[in-house]
Amino acid sequence: MPFGVLELATGLLTLIFGSRECRDFWGDGLKLWWEGVRGRYRGIRRLVIDLDNGPKNSGVARKFLRRMVQFADWSGLEVRLVYYPPYHSKYNPVERCWSSLQRKWNGVLLTCWNVVRACALRMTWHGRHPTVHKIDDPDNEEAPVTNAEMQQINARLKRSSTLRKYDVLIKPLKPRGR
Repeated sequence: MPFGVLELATGLLTLIFGSRECRDFWGDGLKLWWEGVRGRYRGIRRLVIDLDNGPKNSGVARKFLRRMVQFADWSGLEVRLVYYPPYHSKYNPVERCWSSLQRKWNGVLLTCWNVVRACALRMTWHGRHPTVHKIDDPDNEEAPVTNAEMQQINARLKRSSTLRKYDVLIKPLKPRGR
């Protein structure tokens, strides 16, 4: 299962593969990406993430929101989740990366990690090869989010007054660099 981070300012692409797509995989992938790039972005205070509003990462998915709050606290970054409206993910630039990756593994039997990695490393995005990582299993088993926990999470979210499901800001408990 692929997870991708496209840095719009630089065009750098990071691909992270896991055994299954789940909210924990998204959280673990984002953390792995940030560990690799945070040295380049020392002055950054806010991370804006453009998302496709799928069922696993929507602005109302409890487990996903829990992981994003945890990421904000761990990284010290404000995390702004900005969603494309339904059926508009084609406008999300990272979606175009997938067709490039699919052309590299078109017809290849993806039977093991070495084959997946080799195909991913052969692809290019704007003339550069991506950084490729693997996560064997997500950190935990996606324990359900209780109603009490969701109240605490909701208290941490600042939603747009006009686009409540499509623009969500999460502030860390301890801001970065302070």
